[in-house]
Amino acid sequence: MSGSAKSLLVRLWREHIVAFWPILLGATLLMVIEGGTLGLMSYLVQPLFDEVFVAGDAAALTWVAFAIAGIFSVRAFAGFGQRLLIVKVGLRVTTDLQTRLIAHLLALDARFFQDNSPGALIERVRGDTFALQGLASATLMSIGRDTIAVISLVTVMVVADWQWALMALAGVPLLIVPLYSVQKRIRSTTFDAREAASDLSTQLDEIFHGMVSIKVNRLERYENSRFGKQIAHFLGRQMRAERGKAASPALIDLSSAIGFLVVVYFGGSQIISGEKSLGEFMSFFTALALVFDPMRRLSTIAGQIQAAMASLERLYAVLETQPTILAPAQPVAVRTGDVVFDEVRFAYEESEVLRGLSFTAQQGKTTALVGPSGAGKSTVFSLLTRLVDPGSGRITIGGAATTDVDIAELRDSLALVGQDSTLFDDTIAQNIRLGRLDASDDEVRAAAEAASVLEFADQMPLGLDTPVGPRGSGLSGGQRQRVTIARAMLRNAPILLLDEPTSALDARSEKLVGEALDRLSQGRTTLVIAHRLSTIRNADLIVVMDKGHVVEQGSHAELMAADGAYARLHQLQSAGVTAPL
Repeated sequence: MSGSAKSLLVRLWREHIVAFWPILLGATLLMVIEGGTLGLMSYLVQPLFDEVFVAGDAAALTWVAFAIAGIFSVRAFAGFGQRLLIVKVGLRVTTDLQTRLIAHLLALDARFFQDNSPGALIERVRGDTFALQGLASATLMSIGRDTIAVISLVTVMVVADWQWALMALAGVPLLIVPLYSVQKRIRSTTFDAREAASDLSTQLDEIFHGMVSIKVNRLERYENSRFGKQIAHFLGRQMRAERGKAASPALIDLSSAIGFLVVVYFGGSQIISGEKSLGEFMSFFTALALVFDPMRRLSTIAGQIQAAMASLERLYAVLETQPTILAPAQPVAVRTGDVVFDEVRFAYEESEVLRGLSFTAQQGKTTALVGPSGAGKSTVFSLLTRLVDPGSGRITIGGAATTDVDIAELRDSLALVGQDSTLFDDTIAQNIRLGRLDASDDEVRAAAEAASVLEFADQMPLGLDTPVGPRGSGLSGGQRQRVTIARAMLRNAPILLLDEPTSALDARSEKLVGEALDRLSQGRTTLVIAHRLSTIRNADLIVVMDKGHVVEQGSHAELMAADGAYARLHQLQSAGVTAPL
């Protein structure tokens, strides 16, 4: 086991297992009882044969029959109780770990989610944690019960005849090296299988989210073929892992074959000669027959532990990832005022996106950012919301640097309406309330009215309580956008960020959304990204960007009079031509 997996396992033990010690203590006692019953049953085989079947003692028949029935009854109740207790602990450990993973993932930077697909992260949160449930429940259960069973059965074998016991179990030590090699192989092959399962989940996520594009472009056969190759890759990796898991009990069975051969041959010879009674042999033989079954399970558990270690490695990699956007040690209060970018530079990996960007968005006024794709407009919003931090330069709001303000307070002062309306599978009202979770029903309805949401919501049977469907699929694009605007209105933040909010809407929806945005931006410091220049003619300041810096800025009239990049772009769009600066 690597140091990272050990570290996580120790942490889980301290935080979860130790917390459930009364339950585990009760489960352990029940395991001892269940495991010990196998030894008692094999021990009672001797009087059953010698006193009942051979001697014909009727009195012995009664107590032996009731004793065996009692042992089975005790075993049933003990097995039922310990399974429930162990599964309860296993599920609690799994769900607590999932909760911790989600909390940790939510604290990570946006860049982490660019590098890790949703499907891969879902597989970590669901697949890898449930793989650990076997370690936390079935493994603990089998180790406790089967270890006691092996000890009790071997004890019966030694009491019956220690020489027979040595002969029967002589092959077990020879399995140590092969079993060790198999366990190491299980660890590596299971890790590969988990990675393949992660890739499979990623592809499924892409298929389901891109279903419209797949159908429109008639890519069903292509995607089916691509998925078939991926699932074949997963199948190959999984079968390699399963072969290793299946090898462990097979090795135990080979040892069993040798043990049975030796005991039957020598034991049978001693019974024929009269040295041993039939009851002694049958008691020993029963214990021998029963002991290899828990040994097989224990060897399988060893494989499950190795498989769980592979999942632990993957979970550890996520939990050890730390956010790079950190809160300031001594944060200053959020201020109102101008938003200033001063010689800001920013790069993704080796690609520089902003090259000394400088402009001022005045408080209470609207500033529009225009320019070609890749000019860095969306990066401006990412920097303002501290999804990323600049490499150099300063971004200030009311004179306070964004890196000096508490992250939560900074984001509370911002409201974002993007071109992709982010809605969750809940009601219209609840999606609006996400702007401010403590808002009353009246406040939610007022925001819905101001954003023209009631115009369509009141025509629905459930009104604002109508579910929007996954990702808002139950609403049109314009309706989704108005719900997002209502959310921003309810948030009532002093700074409004609009990222091409009407880019994909029809004329009527654009008019309704535009009117809602006009009401929303009143009295707020508004920064808007727009490709269609007709939507920002009335902006107080238009900042024209290209290749990460400002090429010109001014009002619409001033820029048109300057006859520069903005004027040329405006002329092209007026003529119905879409072209870069």
